[in-house]
Amino acid sequence: MLQFAKQYLEELLAPLGSVETSREISPEIRQVDVWFVPTPSPSTAPENLGLLGRMAATACLLEPFRNAPSPSEVLDCQSKLNSVRSEMRRKARREGTSFREADWPNLWILSPSCSTRLLDGFGARLNESGNWGEGVYFLQEFQKSALIAINQLPVTEDTLWLRVLGKRGTQRRAIDELVALPQQNPFRQTILEILANWRITVNESENLSEQDRELLMNLSPAYLKWQEETLQQGRLEGIQEGRLEGIQEGIQEGRLEGQRQMAENFLRVRFGELDQALSGAIAPMLQLPPPELTRLLFNLSREELLVWFGDVPWREDILSEGRREIVENFLRVRFGSLDEELSSAIAPMLQLPPQELTSLLITLSREQLLERFG
Repeated sequence: MLQFAKQYLEELLAPLGSVETSREISPEIRQVDVWFVPTPSPSTAPENLGLLGRMAATACLLEPFRNAPSPSEVLDCQSKLNSVRSEMRRKARREGTSFREADWPNLWILSPSCSTRLLDGFGARLNESGNWGEGVYFLQEFQKSALIAINQLPVTEDTLWLRVLGKRGTQRRAIDELVALPQQNPFRQTILEILANWRITVNESENLSEQDRELLMNLSPAYLKWQEETLQQGRLEGIQEGRLEGIQEGIQEGRLEGQRQMAENFLRVRFGELDQALSGAIAPMLQLPPPELTRLLFNLSREELLVWFGDVPWREDILSEGRREIVENFLRVRFGSLDEELSSAIAPMLQLPPQELTSLLITLSREQLLERFG
């Protein structure tokens, strides 16, 4: 979650100024999650980010939490703020410039919720002017700190980009709102891709917790919309390129290009890179319908993907070691289940040479496999 939140905030704030994640501070080496300094001429209007844009009007530290922070964690965040402020003061002294109270950075602690005990313990209060609204609790003036209770923020477009970092229903509603934004929104497409990649990463985790499963459910609408629009963009590009074979082929080519882009993104996120072997396996994968392709990308290991779709010399060795188990897993993932009828067709399939078996398993439909081997 923390790594996602850093990437997410960096992407949103980059048009407004300088963003540095995991910034180390001394004397004791610690890291500020997100350090932001606004630019005098941002490439997009801060108003586009609503409440987050107002928070980013001055230099600030942003410390996101997946679960509500403890009092000691809030104190740790304030200690980071004091260290950064001291660094800025020393730098100003070295350069012979002033460092006024107005130049002090702010600390924004982003929490899915804040208990009454936590707020009272730090004397955190809503802004009396009403300019910041519900859910934004400021500590005393010279502490330059605020606790953001994300679940208390008003459900408006002004708070949308912060509510995406919430939990449970708060996050789910925010993602639904994000998906519904017009496509011309300057942040929508990039954030959809970040959310989709985050879902892929979480899905790859072993021993998913209840929180992880909830997160997968919350992220699913963003992932599905990103996938749909990626494929749609591929179709449009295919048409715009005006292929000589005609519009129909352009549509088909666009669809394949969109699917290829989706597969490349999946593989890059899952395995950290897209090497030559994996890249060469993508074209055979695209023979499959998108739902089957998606299941395979999610569930097969790198080795399994290369066995079925790659050009590898060790395919026969792998299939010989545990042919039935490998074939069962492939069919189970490709078709969503392995029923008795399909399972009974495996024995005659295993009589085929590995190269022929591989070709048939990735090209024939379930009905065709049963017709031939059932």
